[in-house]
Order: sequence, then C-alpha cells, then structure tokens
Amino acid sequence: MKRLLIVHHTPSPHCHEMFEAVLSGATDPEIDGVEVVRRPALTVSPAEMLEADGYLLGTPANLGYISGALKHAFDQAYYQLLDATRGRPFGVYLHGNEGTEGAERAIDGITAGLGWVKAAETVVVMGKPARADLEACWNLGATVAAQLMEE
Repeated sequence: MKRLLIVHHTPSPHCHEMFEAVLSGATDPEIDGVEVVRRPALTVSPAEMLEADGYLLGTPANLGYISGALKHAFDQAYYQLLDATRGRPFGVYLHGNEGTEGAERAIDGITAGLGWVKAAETVVVMGKPARADLEACWNLGATVAAQLMEE
C-alpha cells in the first residue's frame, strides 16, 4: 500500500478549513490502495517522511515565508530525505492574508533541492476560503492521492 503524508501547520480556522478539504479529497472512497497519514509539522519525524511515497504540504504564509513549523520539519529531515526521496510527488496549499510569493519560492526551492515532482498546481488562498478555494483544496488532495494509486 502506498503512503501519502500530509505535513501541515494549521494555526488558524482558515488553514484548518483548507486542511480538512485536502484530507477529504485525499481520502475519497474511490481512491484505493493509499494510506493517508497526517502529521503536524512540529511533530512529524524524519522516519515518517522517509516512509511516505508522496506528500501534501500545508502552511500559512507568515511574514512572506512558510511557517517556522514547516521549515523546522524540513530542517530536521532534509539530509535524510535528500537522496532517498527523489522523484516523489507532492502538492502544496498555502494560506495568506497578504503576499505568499516568498512562501511559494521557499517551497519550490526546498522541493527542487529534494528532487520532488509537483503533482498539481499549488493552491493559494488569501483571506477566508471561498467554496471554490475549498474545492481546489479537495482536488489537490485527490490528485496527489490518485497519482500514488496509479503507480
């Protein structure tokens, strides 16, 4: 069975809504053979990241950058992941109240360094998530999970 790991930092109600939509998409009953594991960014272990076959990353854009929690997760695991996880698919959802460009650049840089492959376009939501935003989050979760199902 393939494992999809959702690494998230969900400090606000808006981030939580997005997380729930991503999780709902990833665990859709039509997706078979994919175990979805969710871990807060501050508690995910390098071993859990190594054991995953794909990733969904969720973070607020704080002061124009990814959350310190998500950065911490990568700082703890980066060298263990570096050669062992190349080519694995991932998706990202970001929440911001202002610019998210720095957070997007940070994720792009980290995942490029790891050699991960973007499985879907990043979902960026500013302010309160609208219905279309939550649908995009659901689609993100379903797309990454379905890609693992096909492997």
